[in-house]
Amino acid sequence: MTSLSQPVEATTPSAVIDRISLVLDAFEGPGRLTLAQVVRRTGLPRSSAHRMLDRLVQLRWLRRSGRDYELGMRLVELGSLAVHQDRLHKAAAPLLLELHRTTGLVVHLAVLDGTDVVYLDKVGDRMAAAIPTRVGGRQPAHCAAVGKVILAYGGDHHTTDLAARKTRFSITSAAQLATELAKVRAHGVAFDREESLTGFGCVAAPIGGPGEVVAAVSVCGPMNRMKFDQRLAAPVRMTAMGIWRDIEDGPQRVVPTLQQARTMRPVPAAQYA
Repeated sequence: MTSLSQPVEATTPSAVIDRISLVLDAFEGPGRLTLAQVVRRTGLPRSSAHRMLDRLVQLRWLRRSGRDYELGMRLVELGSLAVHQDRLHKAAAPLLLELHRTTGLVVHLAVLDGTDVVYLDKVGDRMAAAIPTRVGGRQPAHCAAVGKVILAYGGDHHTTDLAARKTRFSITSAAQLATELAKVRAHGVAFDREESLTGFGCVAAPIGGPGEVVAAVSVCGPMNRMKFDQRLAAPVRMTAMGIWRDIEDGPQRVVPTLQQARTMRPVPAAQYA
């Protein structure tokens, strides 16, 4: 009989693949973990966790340094391969670089995963280090321009976790979010004015054709370099359209990396606020 004092182990998965996933998920986020930290995060018995960690080190999925463990090069290799095999990323890569060269700003490619956006690519120079985003990283969709522009065209914003704030400028109410998404649909672009990072702003556009949105592209930079009008909206939208046009095998076969396609209604001509 399972003790009531051990609720975590009561739900610990028994299948080996599920336990491996549990261990690897424990490493989400920066930094290394000790055996004790892995046990605490996973709820696995110490002996089981130790055996699995040692085997994952042998397979190069993890790397050990003293008593600490971290993600290994094999996962880096597989992750990089997955990204570069993705049709969306392959089509976007040269256009993201060109958008960075044209604007001098940091460029992101992102998709929606639940209530978060996940970044597939990031292009920038020295400014990129000041923006704490990374390939594979995520943040609340309603706080980011790339997230808002996907939510506006069919994303389920009713499940958005509005309690997840990044700055004092982040959206915090359903009414505020609904108003913001209506503006996005009117203009065809989304703006982030210090909502995800204090001192920085973003302009994003949806990637997709009539009937579906699969991702979003944005430019980000310090507020004093951002132009929340057609000067940045136009090149970002042109890049989004170019990515959609150039996707391998044609747009009809494209699916987003993490989510089902989003409906995109035709955007009427409008002046930018």
